[in-house]
Amino acid sequence: MNALPTACAGDAEIALAARRLLEGGLVAFPTETVYGLGADAENAQAVARIYAAKGRPSNHPVIVHIAPQGDVSYWAAEVPPEARLLIDAFWPGPLTLILKRAAHIADTVSGGQDSIGIRCPSHPVAQALLAAFAAGKPNGQGGVAAPSANKFGQVSPTRAEHVRSEFPEEVAAGMPVLEGGASDVGIESTILDLSRLDRGAGPVLLRPGHISAAQIEAVLGVQVFAPDAAAPRASGTLKAHYAPRTALELASDARLRDVIQGRDLPAGRVVAVAYGEPPAALDPRVQWQSVPADPARYAQALYGLLRDLDQQGYARIIVQAPPATEAWHAVNDRIGRAAAAFTLDTTDL
Repeated sequence: MNALPTACAGDAEIALAARRLLEGGLVAFPTETVYGLGADAENAQAVARIYAAKGRPSNHPVIVHIAPQGDVSYWAAEVPPEARLLIDAFWPGPLTLILKRAAHIADTVSGGQDSIGIRCPSHPVAQALLAAFAAGKPNGQGGVAAPSANKFGQVSPTRAEHVRSEFPEEVAAGMPVLEGGASDVGIESTILDLSRLDRGAGPVLLRPGHISAAQIEAVLGVQVFAPDAAAPRASGTLKAHYAPRTALELASDARLRDVIQGRDLPAGRVVAVAYGEPPAALDPRVQWQSVPADPARYAQALYGLLRDLDQQGYARIIVQAPPATEAWHAVNDRIGRAAAAFTLDTTDL
């Protein structure tokens, strides 16, 4: 385990949070991807508290987080060789594996499905919390069910203060929010389905993330497939998700040129989130927000930026579409779902 950064939660805070989990309470904690809202994965009432706090549909699964020393086979009915290869290559890290759920694990964490999503985060505070929680379990196997610590469908938190502003009532009632600094990755984990290999389906990429399909293919030596109609439901894969409260528009380069010249704008101020320096001739109603041209740095900054812009009273956030390349797959996925929240008919949700 890595050493704890000086600004992160200390041993006493982590011990208190572990006790809260053992008692069936909620805890918010940092991971390398985003901050999570966690509860004891084997306590159905505790998991229900996550759904209630987030306003999350009960059929939408959550991911179970385990410590590096945790036993995956405790949670999964079987762990195929492909899973072992990926665990060795990418854990701890931002990769969630969907496996067949062990019979003794309730389906409250999987939205009623026979599968389960498992990952081992690399953030030192998350690892310390998971280890302390597991140590308090009679069998030493502790898993924390944890979606992102935000209201359902909204922008995920990448700092502790984002969580506190999202859940003021829970914090006032004593919910621990462990400090861990800004999330290194900044977007949610890659989700890979390995639960149907025995039926000839998979591996299937359910959600792109920091670990790419190409990296997974390099380890497994086989193709990674796109989701099919029979793929299990997974976190963060609804058509509309990750959305700010301010309307967000995904703009082509041609549309961005119109924005720069002030054509077809809503009433009020708008902000253009784009690459490079602001153009010399920029309509006075448009604020220019430069973003990194590197996909990893863009992902790291994305959610914090959207949360900041949400506080500034803009009528619309207009985001320049990133390149349609594999390197930008995860970023395009998040921005596309965020924009869809403002363009889809409700029957599409």
